[in-house]
Amino acid sequence: MDTRETSPGTPVGELPFETLRIEVAPATASGDGISVLVMNRPLVLNAMNTRMFHELREALRGLAHDERLRVLILTGEGTRAFSTGGDLKERNGMSDEAWRRQHQVIEEAFLAVKDFPVPVIAAVEGHAHGGGFEIALMADFIIASEAATFSLAEVRRGILPGGGGIQNLVRAAGMRRAKQLLFSGDSFSGTEAARWGVVNELTAPGGSVAAATAIARRIVQAAPLSVRYAKLSATRGGEVDFHTGYAMDIAAYNALVSTQDRHEGVAAFNEKRAPQWKNR
Repeated sequence: MDTRETSPGTPVGELPFETLRIEVAPATASGDGISVLVMNRPLVLNAMNTRMFHELREALRGLAHDERLRVLILTGEGTRAFSTGGDLKERNGMSDEAWRRQHQVIEEAFLAVKDFPVPVIAAVEGHAHGGGFEIALMADFIIASEAATFSLAEVRRGILPGGGGIQNLVRAAGMRRAKQLLFSGDSFSGTEAARWGVVNELTAPGGSVAAATAIARRIVQAAPLSVRYAKLSATRGGEVDFHTGYAMDIAAYNALVSTQDRHEGVAAFNEKRAPQWKNR
């Protein structure tokens, strides 16, 4: 097991990842600020082993400090699977203590997706089950292939979804639908996921990353700080009552009033030109 730690500001590209790949989004340039984080164990349908959990945590920590990054796309290698979740072959025979130690890393890695400072889009091809579906649910939204399939079948293994899947599915699909899926462990299609509000858009098989990139291109046209604050306010505000959430909105709004980018945005509108954002 690799237990390396990444200090803030460590260039992620210098880390020797074995289970991940980080690359510029297709048909974009490095300066566009759109990166793709690929879970890269295709021979086992991108199942997540202990090494991958550590590397996900480290990669996300490093990427969070990259001020050039505007949107992160999370996907799996190949079209057969986004990820089938935790590697149960590795877990077979694992002691209770080792299981709990591993799960602490899982919690930290998955929350790093949810709390990531810029938008995270999950691009799902093929199978997304268990922890694979859960990490997709931690993203801000999901773009999926029409051939995608999803499930949280942990009750059939004697456990529960432990990567935020219960809370996120309830919020995405509604309480009653989520309970049916959680209690039964049944799988469902990309079409059903879109109909239930779990997935934002469907694409032809193999097209999820390209579709996510097209959305990311529109996001990066907006002011970077505005998008960051919009994400923070929407995410945290959705967890509290309206008036508390609205107070977060106004605090963020007032912080943006004094930024250079607010002045630039208004000036660009009046001068009928594209804004030149400074991220400050």
